[in-house]
Amino acid sequence: MEIIIFIVVVIIFVLLNKDYHKQDFRHIKVNIKQTLQGDLSEHEAGLLIALMAKVAKADGGVCELEAELLSNIFTDISLVFENDKEIREELKKIYNREKESFENTIEVSKKYFKLTKSDYQKRLRVMEYLLNLAFIDGEFSKTEYMIIEDISNAIEIKKADLDVMIQRFEAYINSKKNQAQMNLSKAYETLEINESASSDEIKKQYRKLVKQYHPDVITGQGADQATIDKATNKLQDINEAYEIIKAKKGV
Repeated sequence: MEIIIFIVVVIIFVLLNKDYHKQDFRHIKVNIKQTLQGDLSEHEAGLLIALMAKVAKADGGVCELEAELLSNIFTDISLVFENDKEIREELKKIYNREKESFENTIEVSKKYFKLTKSDYQKRLRVMEYLLNLAFIDGEFSKTEYMIIEDISNAIEIKKADLDVMIQRFEAYINSKKNQAQMNLSKAYETLEINESASSDEIKKQYRKLVKQYHPDVITGQGADQATIDKATNKLQDINEAYEIIKAKKGV
């Protein structure tokens, strides 16, 4: 069974709150409720979701953890807009459309670069987040690497910086694969649920804990980095425990 990872990544949209002067309406803001002006697919939020779609589907499928993560992202980003429910549905439409083809990957990336040209650190965080999506199933395929490389080049990430990030993710994966997995009783303890729990109860508890310890939520509460790191480590244990239980019980 592959070991599922969840690397520390501070939620992207929270950190996208800079002082822009040109086309300011096309950037994500978190301090105020934003009214969408223009086409969401040309907005920073839509472009970000489009890039996620390319990476998430690069290996041919979306695992459960990716789906859970993307669902949280749709919700969190939409909440910065006035009509958040409508925006969430539009973000899902953008995702579903963009995941069907890789032909416009560079075009979408260049649009994102144009909006973030003056903020290299932001683009680094975006690449780190996209790598998290790519590695979340414990593997990094050649197709995923090609898509990541195309995006990285288009948003002008230095190759040395990209290589360092990839090496860090690969090292983490290898270290996790070499560690002994938690036993079943420990997995139930981590999920804070009884071994007699039904499949539905296990799923419900897992989703509850993911929401409780998700870095997006912790960051949104204004927590410091140490607290965010602790929550992320806890989430890694929760993900691993859930995978062990799924494998044993066929959840």
